[in-house]
Amino acid sequence: MGDTGWVERPLLDTGATSPEDWYARGQALRERSPSKAHDHEAAGAGRPDAVAYFDQSNTGRLPELIELRRERMLSSPFSFFRGAAGLMAADLAGSPVSGLDAQLCGDAHAANFGLYGTPEGRIVMDINDFDETVPGPWEWDLKRLAASLVLAGREGGVGESGCREAAEDAVKSYRRTIRELAELPFLRSWNALPDESVLSEARADELIDDFADAADKARKNTSAKVAAKWTEHLDDHETGLRRHRFVEDPPVLTHVSDETASAVFDGLVSYVDTLRSSRRALISRYRVSDVAFRVVGTGSVGLRSYVVLLHGNSEEDLVLQVKQAQPAALARHLKLPEPAHEGRRIVEGARLVQAETDILLGWTTIDGRPYIVRQFRNLKGDIDPASLKKDHLDDYGRLAGALLARAHTRSLHPRLLAGYFDDDEHLDEAVGGFAVRYADRTEADHQVLANG
Repeated sequence: MGDTGWVERPLLDTGATSPEDWYARGQALRERSPSKAHDHEAAGAGRPDAVAYFDQSNTGRLPELIELRRERMLSSPFSFFRGAAGLMAADLAGSPVSGLDAQLCGDAHAANFGLYGTPEGRIVMDINDFDETVPGPWEWDLKRLAASLVLAGREGGVGESGCREAAEDAVKSYRRTIRELAELPFLRSWNALPDESVLSEARADELIDDFADAADKARKNTSAKVAAKWTEHLDDHETGLRRHRFVEDPPVLTHVSDETASAVFDGLVSYVDTLRSSRRALISRYRVSDVAFRVVGTGSVGLRSYVVLLHGNSEEDLVLQVKQAQPAALARHLKLPEPAHEGRRIVEGARLVQAETDILLGWTTIDGRPYIVRQFRNLKGDIDPASLKKDHLDDYGRLAGALLARAHTRSLHPRLLAGYFDDDEHLDEAVGGFAVRYADRTEADHQVLANG
């Protein structure tokens, strides 16, 4: 066949035409931001103090729950850190970056990696919190993870060398995973599921038993279990049927007014349209039985959050969570435009980052406020990083670093980052040094809030 004159070119104009071009572009960015630059001061120039930050971050929250939020953040420096993503964003604003942006978790601390079930019931581990997800510098997620490992280790009684080693190994695992993903066929790297096999790939063999125990608990964590524990049977005299109703457990679980329940129901009707068409057919088969208010999380305390009990086939129960979506705390520090819907921002970020997302994940609006909707505790579990001893914490850092790398390569070309990491010898220690310094800063902030 003769020469047709055809020139190989990408489907989209990205400025690079081959894997080698992507790699070279990443290498060139090392001059802009060398690895040693990431070992910088913990506190940013424009940061508020801990008391001012706490007060500012309560905007839009229910006043009656603010004191409970304070109590949870004061339980330990690690807990304070978990509720202060916006404060760390203020500290990272203006810090050295490579110029490469990924879809961030935005709050990639060590306790935001958890187990959950795929639609087929397979247990995987991945990032599982996306309230703060926005596009931004990959370094922000990695530094938040590293600092959280130091704080979790300190809470669990791990020595300083062990805490720093866990932080450095998270960075090392992140780099190694990026390099490995950069060499894989795109379809294979995109569809790789982070199941139990990821432990060996991340060199986290010490966690095999921890993962197995957490997976066993996750398999038992179903809507049926929630319904059995949190509901009671009532006779509906209008229909002659028996239904379930949530049993109050204040202040965590409380009944809502009929007006609120109706508003949540209406929100669920519009939520259906945010699902893929096949899943709309699935959710339409369920009947809403009850709605209750439930306090959640550490950083989310004070936001409006509801649990909804639905009945399906025969004795089947399904529990959904309907959770208020706040503006991302990172957005103003990254000078991002306001999204059309904060719930949609969270859902689309999760769909981009996670290997497998909840098939019932969607968004809605209730009384003018944005919300996300998802399954509640269905096949979900975790490994508590603050309970791990030295070798296990170190392996957890490697596991989390690998998972974060896989998550970032869903939106950032892996060969770009692989090029940036070419022959790197300093990033692990640089970020590790920052992580220890930031953990010290967090402990000081925690004390300021306690004294305030």
